[in-house]
Amino acid sequence: MSLKDTIFRKEPLNHYFKQDQHFIKTLTAVDLLALGIGAVIGTGIFILPGTVAALKAGPSIILSFIIAAFVCALAGMCYAEFASSLPIAGSAYSYGNIVFGELPGWLLGWALILEYVLAVAAVSTGWSAYFSSFMKGFGITIPQAISGPFNPSHGTYINLVAIIIVCLIAFFLARGLESSIRINNIMVIVKIAIIIIFILVGMFYVKPANWQPFMPFGLHGTFAGASTVFFAYLGFDAVSSSAAEVKDPDKNMPIGIIGTLIVATIFYVAVSVVLTGMVPYTQLNVADPVAFALYAVHQNWVAGLLSLGAIAGMTTMMITMIYSSSRLVYATGRDGLLPKQLGKLTKTNSSPKNAMIAVTIVIAILGGLVPLDQLTNLVNIGTLVAFAVVSFGIIPLRKRTDIVNHGFKVPGYPVVPIIAGLSCLYLMSTLSLETWIGSGIWFLIGLVIYFTYGIHHSKLATK
Repeated sequence: MSLKDTIFRKEPLNHYFKQDQHFIKTLTAVDLLALGIGAVIGTGIFILPGTVAALKAGPSIILSFIIAAFVCALAGMCYAEFASSLPIAGSAYSYGNIVFGELPGWLLGWALILEYVLAVAAVSTGWSAYFSSFMKGFGITIPQAISGPFNPSHGTYINLVAIIIVCLIAFFLARGLESSIRINNIMVIVKIAIIIIFILVGMFYVKPANWQPFMPFGLHGTFAGASTVFFAYLGFDAVSSSAAEVKDPDKNMPIGIIGTLIVATIFYVAVSVVLTGMVPYTQLNVADPVAFALYAVHQNWVAGLLSLGAIAGMTTMMITMIYSSSRLVYATGRDGLLPKQLGKLTKTNSSPKNAMIAVTIVIAILGGLVPLDQLTNLVNIGTLVAFAVVSFGIIPLRKRTDIVNHGFKVPGYPVVPIIAGLSCLYLMSTLSLETWIGSGIWFLIGLVIYFTYGIHHSKLATK
C-alpha cells in the first residue's frame, strides 16, 4: 500500500458501532442541552457584551451576537447532520476518519484536543481566582505560594485550587455519567437563574436614550463585534462527543446542538439589550461590566450573585469539556493512533477511565503550573479548523451510500455547508500571527506522533 493510500485509509463504520456499543445510553435531549449550554454560556456572558460594545460595536452589539449566532448555526447544522448520521464517540475526529481518511481525522482530533485541554486549563485558573475571592469574604486567604502558576519571582509555585477542581470534576465523571450529569444540570439551572434575575432587575433601569446612536462605529463595527463575540458560542461542538451515550441519537443530537445555539443566542442578546440600555456603552470597558452596571443603579445584591453565577458557569464548562476530551482521547486509543489502553472502557460503568486519567493529568499540570494567557488563543483556531472541515465534510458524507441518515439533514445543500466552511476560514484569517505560529507547532507535533506511532499502530494497519 502506498503512503497516500495509507494515510487516507478510511475506518469502516461498523467497526465504530461495534466498539461503541459497550457505552451505556443514558443521555436525553435535556441532558444534551444542559451539556451544551454549560459549555457555551460561561463567564463571557458577564463580560463580552460590555467590553465589545464599548470598543467595537456600541449598542449594535445586539446585532453582533445575532450575526455570530447565524454563522455558528451554519456549522452547528453540519455537526447536527454528522451526529445524526454517525452516532459514535469522537466527534469531528471520528467523522473525519470516516469521510476523509485516517490522517485528516487524526489532525482534526489533534486540533480538538488542543481546544478542549487548553480551554479547561484556562477556565480552571479563573475558577481558582473566583473561589479565592469568595473565600476572602469569610476571612480565609489562600497562601500566595499555592495560588498561581509556577512563577517564583511573583511568589507563586502552583495553583492548587485549579488542580483540585479539575481532579474533583474528573473523579465524579469517572464514577458515572448519570451523577455528573445531574450535578451539571443543577449548575446550569443556577447559572441561568442568575442571568434571568439580572435581566428582570436590569430592565427596570433601561433608558432607551442609551441606545442612541445605535451604530456609533458604523456597520463595520457591528461586524467586527460579531467576529469577536463569535468565540462566545464555541463549545456546542462538544455535545457531539456524547453521541455514543445518547438515547435516540438521530433525534436528540440535533436538538442538543441546535437547541444550545438558540438558547445561548437568546440569553446573549437579552443581556446585551439590558446592559447597553442601563448605562452608556462608553462606560462599559471595564473588567466586570455587568456588575458595574448593577452597582451604577444601586442593585449591589444582584452584583453579588454574579460571582456565584460565574463559578457555576465555569464549573459546567469544565464538566462538558473534560467529559468531551476524555471521549475524544478514548476514540483515538480505540483506533490505535494513541496507546490502546486509552481506548478501553471499564467493566463496571462502561466509562473510558484511562482516557479520563490521562486528560486530567495534562489539564491539571497546565492549569496548576503553566501561565495560559497566550496559549488560550490557540483554542480559537483549533475549533475553527474542526468547524471548517466538518462543514465541508457534509458533501462527501451525502455521497456515501453505506451511511443511512433518517434524522436531521442540513437544509440548502450544498450551499449552506460551503458557506459555513468559508465563513470559518474567513474567521481563521482574522487570527493573529502568533496564534498561527503556535498552532503550526502544535500540528507539527501531531504529525510527528502520527508518522512515528499512529500510522504503525493503527488498527487499520493490522487488518
